[in-house]
Amino acid sequence: MVRYPNLLFDADNTLFDFDAANHNAFAQVCAYCGIPYTEENYQRYETINQSLWDALNRGEVTKDFLVVERFRRFLPLVNSDRDPVECNRRHLSHLGESTVLLPHALEVCRTLAQDHKLYIVTNAVASVQKRRLAESAIAPYITDAFISEDAGAAKPSAAYFDYVFAHVPDLTTKNALLIGDSPASDIQGANNAGLPACWYNPKHETLPDGIHAEYEITDLRQLLDIV
Repeated sequence: MVRYPNLLFDADNTLFDFDAANHNAFAQVCAYCGIPYTEENYQRYETINQSLWDALNRGEVTKDFLVVERFRRFLPLVNSDRDPVECNRRHLSHLGESTVLLPHALEVCRTLAQDHKLYIVTNAVASVQKRRLAESAIAPYITDAFISEDAGAAKPSAAYFDYVFAHVPDLTTKNALLIGDSPASDIQGANNAGLPACWYNPKHETLPDGIHAEYEITDLRQLLDIV
């Protein structure tokens, strides 16, 4: 019996290995800027980057502002006078080249697609996500992808999920399950939309107070027994 015929997957760090892609893209930006690619510099950048994504999740900044502002703030820390707009362009271009999947993502998507409809729900930059998805091994198994830029709203807002519901006529809060790694974006988004959620938590972290998930998995293969 199919419990949830419609599966809403987050993309980055749920199906795609975004951490690997992000490291590679940052290394290419460092080469362009003539600065050392070190873990210290990556953590400097990522601290700024994550704070801006958190602000996006709270509705405080736009994505267009975020992607340039992160380099605008980072470059002075490493004494670089490179153009933050160009740094972002290069970063996004290299991100789009990476189609590395997380362990078991391909086999799980291939199996689930036999009797489920699989959708992508993501806040990622549209140009990057569309390119990565189109060139990835999971592309044949994805029915559609809903990107926040196209929706005019981002997870975790209910408005984003209103857009998704409007574009999948048979989708309901009873026949769909959201699967994602981010408590603030994915699981909170599911809570806001009244959707059941499955938290992909391979790092064995603790879900923040006030956010709840019906299911929790540490390996994508565990999803097969849930849906």
